[in-house]
Amino acid sequence: MPEKPTTAAGYKPEQVARVRATCLYLATKLGDLMDDLVVVGGLVPSLLIDQGHLPAGVAAYVGTMDLDLGLAFAVVGEQRYQAITERLRRAGFAPDVNEEGNPTRQRWRISDPPVTVDFLIEPANATEQAGRVFSIERDFAAIMAPGLHLAFVDRSKVTLDGLPIQGEKTSREIWVCGPGAYVALKALAFRIRGENKDAYDLFYVVRNYGNGIADVAARLKPLVNDQSTKTALDYLRADFLDREAIGPRRVAEFMYGREDANTQADVVGFVRELLDQCGSSKSGT
Repeated sequence: MPEKPTTAAGYKPEQVARVRATCLYLATKLGDLMDDLVVVGGLVPSLLIDQGHLPAGVAAYVGTMDLDLGLAFAVVGEQRYQAITERLRRAGFAPDVNEEGNPTRQRWRISDPPVTVDFLIEPANATEQAGRVFSIERDFAAIMAPGLHLAFVDRSKVTLDGLPIQGEKTSREIWVCGPGAYVALKALAFRIRGENKDAYDLFYVVRNYGNGIADVAARLKPLVNDQSTKTALDYLRADFLDREAIGPRRVAEFMYGREDANTQADVVGFVRELLDQCGSSKSGT
C-alpha cells in the first residue's frame, strides 16, 4: 500500500470520490451489520460538514485515500464477524497485501485502482499497544485504536447517497463518528503517529463543524470524564496551544507544504476556545 501524502496537494478528487462511493457500496452489502460499525478516520469531516454549502472563505475538505471503520467489540463476543467477512467476500472485497506480498487481514481492498478499508477495534485492556493487529479469526483482524469506544458514544447517523462503485444509484444511512469523539480520537492518533493529516483533520472539524466551536464543545463536554478524553485533552494542551508547537506547524505543513503564521495562529485560537468552552484550557483541569 503506498504511503499517504503528507500535504494536501497529494490528495486527488477522483480518489476521494471513490472512497465515498466505496463506503456507500459497503453499506448496501453489510446492511443490518452497519449498526456494529462506525465510520472514523479521514472520511468523517466530509460527512459531518456539508461540502456543498461551505461558508465563503472556507476551503473544501481534501478528503482521504482510504476508508476506516470502527468495529464494536460486541461483534467479537457474539461472533458476528463471520457474517462481515462472508459479505465482504461476496461483495468483491479481498484482504489487501503488504509490501512483502502477504495478506493484511485488517485491511481489505476492492476495484482497480483500489480502495482499501481498514477495520479498527478498541484494545481489550490499557496495556495493548496502539496500532497493533488484533486477530479476530484466521482471515480477519482489526487495528487496535485506543479510545475508539468514544465513537460509539458520540456518533451521528448520516445519509449517504449517490452512485456506489458498482454504478447503481442508491441511498443509505450510516453511523459516523461525532465531532466530539473525532477531535479526541485525532488528538490521540496525532500523539501516537504525528501525521500532518491528523492535525489537519482535527483542525478542520474544530473550525468548521456546525455553527461554531460551541457546537463541537457541546458534543465533547459529555465525554470529558472518560479517561481517553482526559488524555486527549492533555495532548491538545501540549501540542496545539503554541503557534510553534507541533500541532499548528503540521497543520500548516499539510495545507501549504511550509510554515504559515496566520494558519498556525488560527489553529491555536480555535483549539484554545474549544478547551475553554469545555473547561479544560489549563493542565490538570
